[in-house]
Amino acid sequence: MSNVMRQKMADSIRFLAADMVERASSGHPGAPMGLADIATVLSEHLNHNPKNPSWLNRDRLVFSGGHATGLIYSLYYLWGYGLELEDLKNFRQLDSKTPGHPEFGHTAGIEITTGPLGQGVANAVGFSMASKFVGAQVNSDTAELIDHNVYCLCGDGDLEEGLSYEACSIAGHNKLDNLVVIYDSNRITIEGSTDLSISENIRMRFESQAWDVLEIDGHNFDEIDTALTTAKANKRPTLIIANTIIAKGAGELEGSHHAHGAPLGGAVIAKAKTDAGFDPLKTFHVDADVMARFRCAIEEGDLLEREWIHSQKTLPLMEQNEALTGLENPDFSRINYPIFEKAEATRSTNGKIMNAIARGLPSFVGGSADLSPSNKTNLNDMGVFPKGRNIYFGIREHAMASIVNAMALYGPLLPFSATFFVFSDYLKPAARIAALTGIQNFYIWTHDSIGVGEDGPTHQPIEHLSQFRALPNFYVWRPADGAENVEAWKTALTMKKSPSAFVCSRQNLSVLPSAVTGTASRGGYLVAQSDNATITIMASGSEVELALKVRDTMAEQNVSVNVVSVPCYDLFIEQDSTYMDSIIVKGTKTVAIEAARGLEWYRLADTVIAMDTFGASAPASQLFLKFGFSVESVIEKIK
Repeated sequence: MSNVMRQKMADSIRFLAADMVERASSGHPGAPMGLADIATVLSEHLNHNPKNPSWLNRDRLVFSGGHATGLIYSLYYLWGYGLELEDLKNFRQLDSKTPGHPEFGHTAGIEITTGPLGQGVANAVGFSMASKFVGAQVNSDTAELIDHNVYCLCGDGDLEEGLSYEACSIAGHNKLDNLVVIYDSNRITIEGSTDLSISENIRMRFESQAWDVLEIDGHNFDEIDTALTTAKANKRPTLIIANTIIAKGAGELEGSHHAHGAPLGGAVIAKAKTDAGFDPLKTFHVDADVMARFRCAIEEGDLLEREWIHSQKTLPLMEQNEALTGLENPDFSRINYPIFEKAEATRSTNGKIMNAIARGLPSFVGGSADLSPSNKTNLNDMGVFPKGRNIYFGIREHAMASIVNAMALYGPLLPFSATFFVFSDYLKPAARIAALTGIQNFYIWTHDSIGVGEDGPTHQPIEHLSQFRALPNFYVWRPADGAENVEAWKTALTMKKSPSAFVCSRQNLSVLPSAVTGTASRGGYLVAQSDNATITIMASGSEVELALKVRDTMAEQNVSVNVVSVPCYDLFIEQDSTYMDSIIVKGTKTVAIEAARGLEWYRLADTVIAMDTFGASAPASQLFLKFGFSVESVIEKIK
């Protein structure tokens, strides 16, 4: 394609983005205008099918700088993903298809929700890792079913976030050769020049992390094209440092931080259009020759997918296609869940359950942030990524969770991640994106309370249950024994649009006295019921055993008590009033016991026996006594 045509295409993107922000009186015109030249050339390299945005072997394109939605929506409109000009005109308006930051599942073609800077870089690493794992299962030496690339557009802010260091280190270590990160190096942040806050050598940083690094003029079409061609042939992940000018083409606002997050103004846009040979009186306009070239993506992408589908029917790929089908269609009936008949820590029961799931489901894959022996998350005899199921994330919790988000959205995988519950703090932003987006993945968080013991208050989660229970569309499971743990997993595996967290104990927990089959799926159930009960005690995890002991002691004092186990508070409060009234019997005084902050229990309970301070360093048994979680102390507080 001629550079003259490329320039017209790039300018069309620029002015669509500028018009969108101007009409909305809100948004970010600078990055879209600065990236328009790169986006135009990238369109020539990208393998995708606007007719089928979920085609498995498509190239993935991640916009880590999610604020550049003027660029994103312009591209998806031009490529033919179903957006219309009216959608661009409704940019950032209520119920539009074009919200302020890109949202997966809301706008066709968006691979993952981005906006919090750095997340998209880690997501791109996750898509690449997912492709390498699936490829290792279904490709052969003579035929490749999975052979696509992953592209990520990022900026200065993304690379300043610590998350990008974590993720790019993992990428280099795993030699993710299909990963291309294009760094929009415009040297501008909201506050001004990047000289105010950063002076490191980005090239040397990435080279030290085992990346190939290319540097180009981000407005030179030939250099962009050559760099993308080179990156696709490299044997390591590639960073393309694209030196660009923010708000390129915006006249007096070119290169200014004032163009980052505010409309340019009608006069500036009109002059910019005039200077580029466009009609200054036309807004949201795309000439037919520009549209025709961008819309070639529809026919070209459809042909690519048809050829891919046809290739699966050829002899070299028939066996690989069967392996892919096994990944894409998990058969839950193949899971042979263990039965637990003795006291065990739920981190141990959980580990056994996970191994049973892995034996039944070839798509179950994941790892821990350097804690698999403590989290009990090693998948025994199942090898190491990419050929095997165990991923060694290292001590990189935020990157781990962001990577797993992308792996879950990749297609045929059911991924998990693991760490100590207290270190969920490090990955909270990624967990929030999972909940907001509706990503089914599984968090394993062990060492769930002051029961951690001697490691002390730095390692004892206090506020964490409350914080994650407050997160919409996020389901926290805190099982009281192995049977509840099984039911938790059975339920979580069916929740296709929600993440689940399994919060497990370090210390052994006794087997509950009643069967829980099916009952835990509603979040809470009566584990012990008395005639004419005057008190209902609710608890989760290790405190259910304590509640049962309190019940037995109070029965000796002629006080009848019901005990409700609530393995999933989030599910429990979603139940209808009929079910809730059958569990929390009207007329009884309600008490909740939890060795954590427990603020959310006031929604259900008259009295909450919980933690008002941080923990301490001592054996777990001493800590439970110190902080009031003994039979005697609980009964005194109830009375």
